[in-house]
Parts: sequence; C-alpha cells; structure tokens
Amino acid sequence: MTRTRRLVRTPYFYARAPTGRARDYKALSMPNLHSFLQRLFPICRSITGNGVRQTLSILKEELPGLQMHEVPSGSQVFDWTVPDEWNITEARLTGPDGAIIADFSHCNLHVVGYSEPVDLMLSLEDLQEHLYSRPDLPEAIPYVTSYYARRWGFCLKHSVREKLKPGMYHAVIKSTLAPGHLTYGELVLPGHSEKEVFLSTYVCHPSMANNELSGPVVALALARWLQTAPRRYTYRFVFVPETIGSITYLSKNHQQLRERVVAGFNLTCLGDDRAYSYLPSRKGNTLADKAALHVLQHFAPDFVRYTFHDRGSDERQYCSPGIDLPLCSVMRTKYHVFPEYHTSLDDCSLVTEQGLQGGFEIMRKVLAAIEENATYQCKVLCEPQLGKRGLYPTLSTRYSCTEQVDLMMDLLAYADGTMSLLDEAEIVGADVFRCSDVMRQLEEQGVVIRKMDD
Repeated sequence: MTRTRRLVRTPYFYARAPTGRARDYKALSMPNLHSFLQRLFPICRSITGNGVRQTLSILKEELPGLQMHEVPSGSQVFDWTVPDEWNITEARLTGPDGAIIADFSHCNLHVVGYSEPVDLMLSLEDLQEHLYSRPDLPEAIPYVTSYYARRWGFCLKHSVREKLKPGMYHAVIKSTLAPGHLTYGELVLPGHSEKEVFLSTYVCHPSMANNELSGPVVALALARWLQTAPRRYTYRFVFVPETIGSITYLSKNHQQLRERVVAGFNLTCLGDDRAYSYLPSRKGNTLADKAALHVLQHFAPDFVRYTFHDRGSDERQYCSPGIDLPLCSVMRTKYHVFPEYHTSLDDCSLVTEQGLQGGFEIMRKVLAAIEENATYQCKVLCEPQLGKRGLYPTLSTRYSCTEQVDLMMDLLAYADGTMSLLDEAEIVGADVFRCSDVMRQLEEQGVVIRKMDD
C-alpha cells in the first residue's frame, strides 16, 4: 500500500495526512478551488487542440503523476473517427461602421467551435445564416459547436444581434483544421487492491465554469485528498474530451476496465450552490449507485433524483451495452437544468468556493463509503456477551439499551457474512461511517471478522 505522505503543498492546494485513527471522514476543506478554476477559465478548449494540452499541463503541475496521451486524427475508435485537430488564434466580426460586434479575445464563446478559417466581406442578410443567439436569454452568448460538419459562425447576445444594421460586415476567423491529435490525461493512484474506482471528467469546453471546469477542479481535489489517505482500492482518474474522448479511451481500455472497475463516477456540474443531483447507472443497482444514494440521503437529503433517461454526458458511453461500467453521476445542479447552461452566463460568479467545496465533500464521502464498505461475519453463535468486552452496560435497567447499543445489536443481527455494510446501514437506518465505527469496535473485541473480498 502506498505510504501516507505527511504534508503536501502546491501553489493552490494543501492537505495534511489524517491523524489519530486510520480513517476520519469528518468534513475536510481543500482550499482555493475557485482560484484554480479562475486560472483555467480563459483557456479556449475544444475536443482537440492546444487548449486541451494547456489545461492538462496546468493540471499536471498539481498532479505530477498525470500522464498525457495523444491519439492521431483519423484513428478508428469503435464507430467513430478521431477528427482533425482544431486550433484558433484570432477572430473578429466588424460592422459597417467599423465597430467590433464580436471579438474572440474578449470571449472565446463568440466563435462557433471548430469554425473553418474565413476572411470575408458579406451583407447582413448573408451573415445571418452564420450567426447564433438565444432569444430566451438575450444577454447571454450561446455555446455552439460544429465538430463533424465544416462550417463557420459567430455567437452573439440576442440583444446585440437585434440591433445589427444593414450593410457589409467583415468576418475574420484565423483557425486551422488539420491532422493532429486528440489529447487526454490519466492518473492512477495504486491501492492495496488492483480493483479500481474509476473517475472521469471532461476538458473540452471553452470558458464555462460549472458545466466545464467544476468537474476537473473537483477531480483534482479528490486526487489530492486520496494521495494523503490510506487506499483500499486503486483510483483511476481520466481527463478526456466529452463523448469522442471517452469513446477513444474506452476503445483502448474497455476490457481492462470491465475486469477491474468496481465503481465509477462521471464528474461534472459540481460547483454551484443550488442543489445536489443524482443520475444512476443504466442498471441502477451498482456499488456506485448504492454509495451515492446512501451518502446523499444522509448528508444532502434534499437532492434531486433523475433517471438514466435523463442522461446527457459521458455516462452514455461508460454505461452503454457491452461496456457496462458500474458508473453513475453525482452533481450539484444537473447539466441542461440550470438556466445558464452552455452560455456565457455560466461564469466564475455562478460557481463559488462554497459550491465547489460542497461538490468535493459529497464526492469525498461517496468514495469514503466505498472504502468503508465490507462484509462482516459474526464469530459467535447467538448473541455475543458484550458486557464482558466493555461494549454493553453491566447494570440492566429499562434505560440500559442506549441508541449506540441498539445500533450495535442491529448490525450484529445482519452480520452473517453475506451482506455488505452499505446494505446493513440501509436496513438499520444509520450512515455507513457510524456503522463502520461500530463494526471496528466489534472487530477489535474479536466479535466479528471482516471478510476481504477484494
């Protein structure tokens, strides 16, 4: 097992190793998450290109073990083909009077993702087919892409678009579309077992905070925490472009993942203050589902529960038939639901330090629940004599069966070597961490034995 490090310091994060007991799952903060998000925010990312590499390089500063992989354009990945690489340096739309209507340097959402290079003069009538806006959100710049069909365009606030006057407009987009690579990052933290917990997040959207950056930032915080903690399982983090990135990764690794992964999570939309949300795996009854639901029910009981029909991120790939990874999603407000989704309103004011801390903390508890989950077998027949072990009051009164004793006896009643601690916790109505504390006391006194199934 990897040794616990006493102190870790980086420009943005620090975390001390646990003291006292081997496991302590009380609230933990990972400072400066929002500052790190702000550093990543200006970068223009897409499904390929230098923006992805720059983002991964910054993540690697915090996680030196992060490995970057590149897959050439034209590579066949299941039913898909890795596209040409897109990079952009400049774009501007200028009006008839010389006023700048849209400037890539002011907001990278102004340009349709994967736009071809252009340098054209055209009338407002001809320009309109290359403009995109949201009448329902007139002060927002929409996020629009065209990855697999060649076109170009600009995205505007609808309030600006409505005021455009007839005349000739100058559209300039300095971009390249050429054979290159799709880039993704991977970090593996070995544990006592080769069985893995798999965490995936995406690094392919430009300047959007909740939909794009909250996932990588929380993933980074979780990895920093896990580096300081005892690990029963091996943890695999991947930072991929959404859809084509997860498909590419699975095309190379799905057999190993199917053999090793016991639970997985798609990390996205983890930074606002509004809600917690849960979207199940396709099967809905995996260890990941059980741990996520248990933690949310005990620590965020007002969470919103969705069905797999509400999917829309990389769970589509990880849970697809034939892949079938045991993966679900725990979020703050779900993608497609919050009104700022895929617009310039999803900025650094929508995501807060408190929101990111909440996303980190709830996912930390979910991972901790998986670490604590085990199967216990009672070693004695009938009820064990707890009094002689100092676990039961020696004076019998109507008040001697305290809540703690009741919990201990209830857990023992189900400790038959076949039921996991998460299942027991659901039956007795207590959170898994409290149940684990009780079982550890019983184990120390020789009443139960923990069955190692990994």
